[in-house]
Amino acid sequence: MKTNTESESRKLLGRLRDALAEDSPGQQRLDKIVHLIASSMATHVCSIYLFRDADTLELCATEGLNPEAVHKTLMRLSEGLVGRVARTRKVVNTADAPTTRGFRYMPETGEEVFPAFCGVPIQRLGETLGVLVVQAKEARRYSDDEVYALEVVAMVLAEMTELGVLTGGDDYSSARHQQPVLMRGGVAQEGVSEGHVHLHEPRVVVTNPIADDPQAELDRLGAALDTLRVSVDQLLADARSVDRDQVEVLETYRMFANSRGWRRRMEEDIDRGLSAEAAVEKEQSAARTRMGQVADAYLRERLHDLDDVSNRLLRILTGQSSTASEMPKDAILVARNVGPGELLEYGRKLKGIVLEEGSVGSHAAIVARAWAIPLIINVKGITTEALSGDHIMVDGEQGIVHLRPDDSVSTAFRDKIAMQNEAQSRYATIRDLPATAKCGSTVSLHMNAGLMADLPSLPTSGAEGVGLFRTELQFLVRNQMPRRAELVALYKRVIDAAGEKPVVFRTLDIGSDKVLPYMKPQDEPNPALGWRAIRVGLDKPGVLRMQLQALIRASEGRPLHVMFPFVAQFEEYRSGCNELDKVIERERKLGHVLPSRIKVGAMLETPSLAFAPRKFFEEVEFLSIGGNDLKQFFFAADRENELVRKRYDTLNVSFLSFIEQIVLRCQSTETPLSFCGEDAGRPIEAACLAAMGMRSLSMRPASIGPVKHLLRRINLDELKEVIDNARADGLQSVRQPVMDFLRNKD
Repeated sequence: MKTNTESESRKLLGRLRDALAEDSPGQQRLDKIVHLIASSMATHVCSIYLFRDADTLELCATEGLNPEAVHKTLMRLSEGLVGRVARTRKVVNTADAPTTRGFRYMPETGEEVFPAFCGVPIQRLGETLGVLVVQAKEARRYSDDEVYALEVVAMVLAEMTELGVLTGGDDYSSARHQQPVLMRGGVAQEGVSEGHVHLHEPRVVVTNPIADDPQAELDRLGAALDTLRVSVDQLLADARSVDRDQVEVLETYRMFANSRGWRRRMEEDIDRGLSAEAAVEKEQSAARTRMGQVADAYLRERLHDLDDVSNRLLRILTGQSSTASEMPKDAILVARNVGPGELLEYGRKLKGIVLEEGSVGSHAAIVARAWAIPLIINVKGITTEALSGDHIMVDGEQGIVHLRPDDSVSTAFRDKIAMQNEAQSRYATIRDLPATAKCGSTVSLHMNAGLMADLPSLPTSGAEGVGLFRTELQFLVRNQMPRRAELVALYKRVIDAAGEKPVVFRTLDIGSDKVLPYMKPQDEPNPALGWRAIRVGLDKPGVLRMQLQALIRASEGRPLHVMFPFVAQFEEYRSGCNELDKVIERERKLGHVLPSRIKVGAMLETPSLAFAPRKFFEEVEFLSIGGNDLKQFFFAADRENELVRKRYDTLNVSFLSFIEQIVLRCQSTETPLSFCGEDAGRPIEAACLAAMGMRSLSMRPASIGPVKHLLRRINLDELKEVIDNARADGLQSVRQPVMDFLRNKD
């Protein structure tokens, strides 16, 4: 038997649907909505606040407050009870608003006579769109049933906003998913591309949030849950003999699919007037809100599982597909975040990637660099604004995304792409020529790799070898530790593909931002300075030895180059070499063919190693400066922190002087030295590094042409003089004088 509250809730939603269905401007719809809510709940005030921009709420409709305050009253997220609701995404329900924390008096609204206040967020799938507020003259708290009814109404308002029903040409509100939008983020991989959006998690659009027949909706929900359970059980049966980790995920899905509490909450929403789809999405929105507020990683993962199960259930109810076969030929992937395994499943078909989250050192960034496709991260709101199939242009040089661009933007952008293509054609003509500067100095250019798919780029890029092969990617993209035989086969294919050109294999570099999915993460206050890379390998030598065994067997008697990452002191390098010696001796006893020559090097990524004893530089067979880490430690500025990442410059005189000191130490012991990192692939930075004495650079394949083109046009001795003069003049950065010097060479 349905309660009176449920009946009244359905009546209100029915009236609300009728109001939303009217063919009238958005403002008239909003005015009618607040009137309906106030009268149905017998409360003195009902107001709707919507976001004007990312940090400002605007009073867009009210019943009971001063009507002249509409579109004039603005409130920041940090201000007032309305701002508190939007900021925390939590209900504020108080009988004495003026004494409640965060209250802000707004004389233009006349609200001082309304002590009772209840505000609920208008949100959809974790995105807050505004705040719905009711107020009363008497000092009282709104009942749980009233608050619940407001949450249901707010959810419907969010759906209507999503569908553009609350728009009608008003200045404060424009139709979503239709207008051109420019969005900004951080650059994780340079490049420009044009294409169409492919959402990693396709948006499920609920077009019927309000239903007349609760029993019919309950039946639909029950049937969809039955279908969901059958599909999960089938997936489980298929996965049990294949992937243990996948079974764990699916077991969690089955737990949610059979959850009585989850089903009961959705059935209660339906009883109050929501459709089955809207009831599922209401629970999904609540889960996403909790996801953003939970610190515990395990609980966050479970909430993410519930989010995924909700999506599956919504697709069953709506019949909307999630298949990757719909991906356009010029797909640009848009996602909140994406793991390396998921990204690799897309293959190299993508023309670009735009992430709402992410970091410059993320696994996705590593794969994007390997594929030489633009990647922009931290583009807030992109997954809620973009729809699959939207025209999109990605500027990975400036960190700009043009979504649904107008003709003028499209024309200018295509001109930029044409200029870059023309430059690439010029680079192809010098592919087989050495990077010899006009002064006669030659710089050896190598490529970075980490995927087997990278190796076809070796002959076409003009690279002289692989200066860095990141072996951790094979560990990161899997749900379990790879077997030694699998690593042997992979490393052999890499060496075979390289032919006579050398490949430098960096041993497993995990920790910091590279956490293996099957290893327990360490709770460290500063992971970048914590237990990572060679430190993990020496403390847990089993994996290091297995990897070294695989490399030796894969070489099949050919030369082998091994490099230990993140070496901070001489003893760590010696310990790594001792582990290698043990493996070599064991392989000899087993009768396996040993490499004809093994060269062992280290990555110089901490300033401490630059001041190691001379004996270290005499013993190490080659050194590679890991520019990304070395720079962040040198400047004490985390490259993952957008607040400080751009506060320093590679062409700072202090950093260039430090590089010069390392070059001189290596020259004194005849230790081969290279520079590996993003800066090696930036022509201006690469030229300055060469001017400081670097004679070997390793970069992404697409950067070799531009770097070689610039090096062949300049005299490194003249560039060094420009840098020395800037140092003598006390400049902080040599960038401007270097730019002036290069312009005069055009």
